Amino acid sequence: MKKLAATLVLGLIIGAIGVFAFLQTNLFGFAEGNSSETGLVHDRIVELSEWTTLKYEYSYAIVSRDNNNIPFTDINIAETIKLIEYSGYLKAGSDLSELEVTTDDGEEKISLRIPKAKILDNVVDTEKTTVEDIKGNIFSNYPTQKVFDEVNENKEQIEEEKIDQGLLDEADQRTEELLTDFLNAQGYSEVVIEFY
Repeated sequence: MKKLAATLVLGLIIGAIGVFAFLQTNLFGFAEGNSSETGLVHDRIVELSEWTTLKYEYSYAIVSRDNNNIPFTDINIAETIKLIEYSGYLKAGSDLSELEVTTDDGEEKISLRIPKAKILDNVVDTEKTTVEDIKGNIFSNYPTQKVFDEVNENKEQIEEEKIDQGLLDEADQRTEELLTDFLNAQGYSEVVIEFY
């Protein structure tokens, strides 16, 4: 009984080695075509979908003012000043579902066309937002929605400032570095990346 079990285990191991060797030698000459290789690379990269390559965290404080006037007059009965402190983050990267991949037959060269980076997320952490009274009295009625409106307006300004400072260019550069390293590890010695 022990001999039968040992023979069976040995047979399974030899069979597994044989199947592995057969698949590695490509005995019948089934060659992977250029299009299947391109498709594999494309699928591996597109799995990343929207690839965040850069994250910028920020903290800001803004001063918000609100005046309560007597209706139909310019007489101010109450002025409210609030200090709003908040933090958030920007994420930038490329949408890799629009990726175009081409390989040269028989060469270790691959070319990629990738959409330019864009802002993928601009999020304010509302749990850490604080609103502090600087000036106010019992007649001042500061609307909560105004706090959110001012924060949203300011976060859009932050986004525009960071884009002007080169955030998206930096994200493209990071994408190029990461994809070049990834494709070099896949066996491509020459990687050409074009952003459109």
